[in-house]
Amino acid sequence: ACDLMNQGILALVSSIGCTSAGSLQSLADAMHIPHLFIQRSTAGTPRSGCGLTRSNRNDDYTLSVRPPVYLNDVILRVVTEYAWQKFIIFYDNDYDIRGIQEFLDKVSQQGMDVALQKVENNINKMITGLFATMRIEELNRYRDTLRRAILIMNPSTAKSFLTEVVETNLVAFDCHWIIINEEINDVDVQELVRRSIGRLTIIRQTFPVPQNISQRCFRGNHRISSSLCDPKDPFSQSMEISNLYIYDTVLLLANAFHKKLEDRKWHSMASLTCIRKNSKPWQGGRSMLETIKKGGVNGLTGELEFAENGGNPNVHFEILGTNYGEDLGRGIRKLGCWNPVTGLNGSLTDRKLENNMRGVVLRVVTVLEEPFVMVSENVLGKPKKYQGFSIDVLEALATYLGFKYEIYVAPDHKYGSPQDDGSWNGLIGELVFKRADIGISALTITPDRENVVDFTTRYMDYSVGVLLRKAEKTVDMFACLAPFDLSLWACIAGTVLLVGLLVYLLNWLNPPRLQMGSMTSTTLYNSMWFVYGSFVQQGGEVPYTTLATRLMMGAWWLFALIVISSYTANLAAFLTITRIENSIQSLQDLSRQTDIPYGTVLDSAVYEHVRVKGMNPFERDGMYSQMWRMINRSNGSENNVLESTAGIQKVKYGNYAFVWDAAVLEYVAINDAECSFYTVGNTVADRGYGIALQHGSPYRDVFSQRILELQQNGDMDVLKHKWWPKNGQCDLYSSVDTKQKGGALDIKSFAGVFCILAAGIVLSCFIAMLETWWNKRKGSRVPSKEDDKEIDLEHLHRRVNSLCTDDDSPHKQFSTSSIDLTPLDIDTLPTRQALEQISDFRNTHITTTTFIPEQIQTLSRTLSAKAASGFSFGSVPEHRTGPFRHRAPNGGFFRSPIKTMSSIPYQPTPTLGLNIGSDPDRGTSI
Repeated sequence: ACDLMNQGILALVSSIGCTSAGSLQSLADAMHIPHLFIQRSTAGTPRSGCGLTRSNRNDDYTLSVRPPVYLNDVILRVVTEYAWQKFIIFYDNDYDIRGIQEFLDKVSQQGMDVALQKVENNINKMITGLFATMRIEELNRYRDTLRRAILIMNPSTAKSFLTEVVETNLVAFDCHWIIINEEINDVDVQELVRRSIGRLTIIRQTFPVPQNISQRCFRGNHRISSSLCDPKDPFSQSMEISNLYIYDTVLLLANAFHKKLEDRKWHSMASLTCIRKNSKPWQGGRSMLETIKKGGVNGLTGELEFAENGGNPNVHFEILGTNYGEDLGRGIRKLGCWNPVTGLNGSLTDRKLENNMRGVVLRVVTVLEEPFVMVSENVLGKPKKYQGFSIDVLEALATYLGFKYEIYVAPDHKYGSPQDDGSWNGLIGELVFKRADIGISALTITPDRENVVDFTTRYMDYSVGVLLRKAEKTVDMFACLAPFDLSLWACIAGTVLLVGLLVYLLNWLNPPRLQMGSMTSTTLYNSMWFVYGSFVQQGGEVPYTTLATRLMMGAWWLFALIVISSYTANLAAFLTITRIENSIQSLQDLSRQTDIPYGTVLDSAVYEHVRVKGMNPFERDGMYSQMWRMINRSNGSENNVLESTAGIQKVKYGNYAFVWDAAVLEYVAINDAECSFYTVGNTVADRGYGIALQHGSPYRDVFSQRILELQQNGDMDVLKHKWWPKNGQCDLYSSVDTKQKGGALDIKSFAGVFCILAAGIVLSCFIAMLETWWNKRKGSRVPSKEDDKEIDLEHLHRRVNSLCTDDDSPHKQFSTSSIDLTPLDIDTLPTRQALEQISDFRNTHITTTTFIPEQIQTLSRTLSAKAASGFSFGSVPEHRTGPFRHRAPNGGFFRSPIKTMSSIPYQPTPTLGLNIGSDPDRGTSI
């Protein structure tokens, strides 16, 4: 500068940094040389304020051609518009961080959380060092910080930095970065957009361009080269802003000199020696400075003029931006502009995030869990199609907001849990490592998960339930005996035997007077049979005529009536209502018992929930501590499973209870083909199901708002009823397999009755075979059965009565054509007062019963149908006569008036003799 002054100059133009600008300012002020200072930053790095001191306006000969640094004001306005509360600022080595000190002070006063980090020249080494020195938890927090960032660096460094962070997966498409630099041209903008993902906002200085193309290259009387005035020319795109200001500064000086010449106020050039102490300043410096300040030019940077303070007030910033997405090379549009006078002009809100996300493709990670997410179609060579309650919710969001999605299943098929090194696996791990945008399934909102990912508002309540197998109805073949206890049946059987014995004894002590012709007797067998017949309401044939017996039977009939009525009523209840009850009806019941083991999915949210509450010494409810002891047997390997489907199968085919999400278990119980499950659980929902997103995702609020709208208008309830119908085919809460509607009784209910009938049939057949065998064996000593003839009792009675009615008829010889009677085997038995059966007629099964008054012998005769000429008795010395009785209309005999005594001749036989008294009251019935 001193050398130029020695040669003689009119003004000094410098394009240097702030450090040298202070020295030149002192020199120009001392020599009164107009100094036009054009601040230049190193390698395109954003400028920092130089802070040139201006002690006295009259002594200040330095003019700042470039406008002041407004980066502090622009950044603060943009950050406020985006409502950022936490972000990080990256700057390169060449940037003086003191340039944004004002901005840092203001955001600190507003409570914003701001971090600073310098970007080294070797970016790859810097990022590799981050991965090597940070733990997983620290790295996850660092990733979260990178979601909102401001880059203050030159374009080439910004391009390299963007490439590295994207390739190392430090950022995802939900990030939003702001790049601010005056020295960014159109080529740089396209390259930055191509290398970035997520949302990108670029702030750069812009210059107005005349709309008339023919006037772009004309600035007053000056013609500008086409390579400079055409904004699309590659040469003009590559020029730095400092060079553009140098061009306009030269134009400004040329106009000022021309003005001086026209006004004839030209001063000779200053030839000064600045090294000597007694050197005098240029006398024409003040005049030249005023001419320059009053002048102006419309050049490549627009209007170049100076304010009273010696600065250029004309500056415009252009704000460009992209929308959220992961497509590289997407388009960019102008969001607004800013200038010191009017401020921000335009809206920076991303309208696509409000109600329209068309063009956005989200990558969705899920875990298969009925009925939330299920595979509906799996065709080889085509993407899988999914269905379920969560898929319906996601589809409702996509339809309303307009985005598209791609679903994939978590590689380890788990929801996710923290590992020893601090990382997460499963679905949550996919979100933490930015491999997925959102996660959806039967995913519950827990504090641990919410520390690493974001959740929408709950779209369904969550509670812990237990899946148990219904008590199976055992096939009871003797269900007909269920109304009475075994002891009661024993008492009834004993009562039948006791009453039968008492009836027999009462009749033995006081024998009743039976009607003539009765075919029964009061033996112990008949008494038992009569008592049993009256008990089953089938009646009896033995006429008990004594008062004691009738009182006994009256009480017995009343007893039988009450017993049979009670049995009938109770049997109907037992055959229609199953009374099997399960003792587990709540989580408290489950925790108190140890007969049925129970567990859950290992390392799941339910597992952690029970573990935390069970190991908490301040937990009031001891239920969780008891449950934790059962679940944690053998370090959790004994009763827990790896997947929920394994737990459901374990319940179905074994003695096991599965603790899991109540909604999942209810769906399984409703849709089980055999209706073999029922569920119990808590009715209070302490948590809920939500959609997980990457930490700080811009979609969280949008999704939450839409979910609330679905709940408010009832669409969410419609989706719930689709997968959890109120009138399902199975009863969720009944511990037994009960029928929903009344139906016919099955064979199982009456199998015992048929078994009793079959046993009676088999027993009767066996006894019949035994009797047949016995009769054959006993009949081998008598004439064969083929020679026996059935006796026609009616015919016999008519013939005998006809004989008795003949007066004074002589002895007749019966012909073989009339009747054949075998000789009578007469056995004399002891005298008894009661009626008794003497013996059975062999082969013919005809019983003769003799009705004899007291103290008369009872005779028994066995008749065999043999061919004979009449009644042939043993040697009977004389004919005996006796009265016969006529057949009554009811089939019995009654005493008929005897007109004359008829004599029946008997042929004597040499072996047997019979002395029969001629008692007129004696009669014989066959």
